[in-house]
Amino acid sequence: MTISNFITTLEHFAHTQPDAPVYDLLGTQHTYAQLKQDSDSIAAYIDSLNLPAKSPVMVFGGQDYQMIATFVGLSKSGHAYIPVDVHSTTERLTSILEIAEPSAIIAVDALPISVSDVPVLTPDDLTQIIANPVSYTLTHAVTGDDNYYIIFTSGTTGKPKGVQISHDNLLSFVDWMLTSDDFDFPAQAKALSQPPYSFDLSVMSWAPTLAVGGCLYALPKEKTENFKDLFAILPNLPIQVWVSTPSFADMVLLSDDFSADKMPELKYFYFCGEELTVGTAAKLQQRFPDGRIVNSFGPTESTVAFSAVTITEEMIRKAERLPIGYIKVDSPTFILDDAGKILENGVQGEIVVTGPAVSKGYINNPEKTAQSFFELEGQKAYHTGDLGSLDDDGMLHYGGRMDFQIKWNGYRIELEEVAHVLNLSQYVEAAVAVPRYNDQHKVQQLLAYVVAKPGARQQFEKELQLTKAIKAELEDVMMSYMMPSRFIYRESLPITPNGKIDIKALIAEVNNR
Repeated sequence: MTISNFITTLEHFAHTQPDAPVYDLLGTQHTYAQLKQDSDSIAAYIDSLNLPAKSPVMVFGGQDYQMIATFVGLSKSGHAYIPVDVHSTTERLTSILEIAEPSAIIAVDALPISVSDVPVLTPDDLTQIIANPVSYTLTHAVTGDDNYYIIFTSGTTGKPKGVQISHDNLLSFVDWMLTSDDFDFPAQAKALSQPPYSFDLSVMSWAPTLAVGGCLYALPKEKTENFKDLFAILPNLPIQVWVSTPSFADMVLLSDDFSADKMPELKYFYFCGEELTVGTAAKLQQRFPDGRIVNSFGPTESTVAFSAVTITEEMIRKAERLPIGYIKVDSPTFILDDAGKILENGVQGEIVVTGPAVSKGYINNPEKTAQSFFELEGQKAYHTGDLGSLDDDGMLHYGGRMDFQIKWNGYRIELEEVAHVLNLSQYVEAAVAVPRYNDQHKVQQLLAYVVAKPGARQQFEKELQLTKAIKAELEDVMMSYMMPSRFIYRESLPITPNGKIDIKALIAEVNNR
């Protein structure tokens, strides 16, 4: 099954299964008929504002049905939406406003700042608009190369960049998910909606689910942050499809209730956004023996992901770095050297993706767009900034971030590779490697931040003995020059708003930035 237009697909379900649930927020459900009615009302109101054609509109809020209804309403009225999460900092919010220059703001949750130069729809305004059903005819909906959404990257250093994703980009991704044997996406899927809508991993959840007439089961951030609340809710969700970062899966695996016994309908696990480790995959396989674990890869600029593979028992048994997938057919991917030359199979270089899923670039940022986007083999291309290699079977293998590559004592070291090997230790629950720089900006020390496995620290009188045990265990799999000289033990590691381990925050902490 494929779709040719996202909005008309939703219209179809509103007519063929009007009473089917499309969104479930902690037991409160909304149907496809309601989604059509509410998005029609929003679209008609947006039209009445006479905003510049195709101009983007910011949408501020959390894991709420009104967010989805607003996204659909804006798409119907021909406007791209810019999702901004309710937990964003004021600085991030103002940065996005300055860069994107939206023609209006729809505040599903109350805005923490005052804005006077563009129309702002408050939560009360939105409630009133939805309370007045209107008839709406689709005449100028988002289509083709029109921007469907604009998602801003994290911007941990410097200003965030707004990635423009068109309707065609979105279709390339969704149709791949719906036809790929690896994803094997179920009809009328019941899917977890946990990543914030400002994080493009959320698209892997909502887009294919709505494309097959399924239902999203939302898990708001305030519930995921409270372990007791989380596990009062999670086992009771009738979900079949799980979409998250590996870090979030690691967190829920701390509870024995996250298992096939307690969640028998859960069969599909889709991961993207950060590296899926052998350890996480092995634990999942033990808890859900009949589950399908899919590892996928791709930056926001290539529309969520462009490679995927079902993780097998054999891959886990090898205890090596897991592959990141076979390339989707319409996205030819190449490995380039520093000079831009295409490398042969088995040789590591920068991963460069091409094809119709590649973004047109960053909104109002021609300089950064020119640095990252170009043409290769006659197609739109994007520099991912990730290292990798292709094998003779067409499988893509990950080699770490180019910007997480350091030079120490004459050796070129991948921070993610060091972390990967540290995580192989029986004593380690999670670990990252962090460089400390001197005043000449050269690496003077490599540190490891480690969360020990439950009970591991109690096996040793001192942390130094635990460190020695980890080093001894890994000496045959880690080159001596890669081994961190100091281990720092923590109860947990910092997590970004998107659910990834925040390596940049630890680098800043170590270097007092």
